[in-house]
Amino acid sequence: MNLGLEGKRAVVTAASRGLGRAAALALAQEGARLAICSHSRQIEESANHIRQETGKSVFAQQADLTSQEQIHSFIDAAIKDLGGIDILIINAGGPPAGAFLDLSPADWRGAIDLTLMSTVHLCYAVLPTMIEQGSGSIVANQSYSVKQPIANLTLSNAIRLAVIGLVKSLANEVGPKGIRVNSINPAWIDTERVEQIMQARAEKSGRTVEQEVERITAELPLGRMGTMEEYGRTVAWLASPAASFIHGHALMFDGGGTQAPL
Repeated sequence: MNLGLEGKRAVVTAASRGLGRAAALALAQEGARLAICSHSRQIEESANHIRQETGKSVFAQQADLTSQEQIHSFIDAAIKDLGGIDILIINAGGPPAGAFLDLSPADWRGAIDLTLMSTVHLCYAVLPTMIEQGSGSIVANQSYSVKQPIANLTLSNAIRLAVIGLVKSLANEVGPKGIRVNSINPAWIDTERVEQIMQARAEKSGRTVEQEVERITAELPLGRMGTMEEYGRTVAWLASPAASFIHGHALMFDGGGTQAPL
């Protein structure tokens, strides 16, 4: 299937590694031109990897997604480099693990800045351009915890639901202006973030990391974690014209792991 992404101008945040990098690579493989950012200096290394793999143009800049000023600086630079923006993939990693009583009010404030307010500021930064051109596609990467809370991830369980509320609200507001807004909500994918969660669970339970992974995959009907390649392809499709009637949707990317009926 031709996703219709050739020449589209796509911005992906937190793309130095993991899911952000997987999404950026998949978009470039489908022909999109990219602007990517990360708080890490590894962002240029990621850009070089994508350039070498795809031969596509990639603009890269360091940006801290908890900073409103740095977000707007990055988006302004990306629009200048690309000549506009057709797609925004919102990704910001995940808040720290912890049960409620292990967390402080400062932990909550930091997680809100990282997960919710980064989404708010990114949308404020890109929507004027998308509204002016009468088209655009926004995909917010969240988690299957929006439908099924995950043990020891209280911050993620709580704050990601706020992002889903924002996505649904924006879909109603900007859909008539030609802009689609969706979220993708992955379960367990073999990333560094998941490795850290498995390590934390192992330390708490007294089991090995391997045993914790086995417990997780046993709960998934497909019997395995997802791959970053599968995730990247799915994000590229959801953001693309091939998914032009998918709007205001929270797509579960979970191998059947979410047990809620809707």
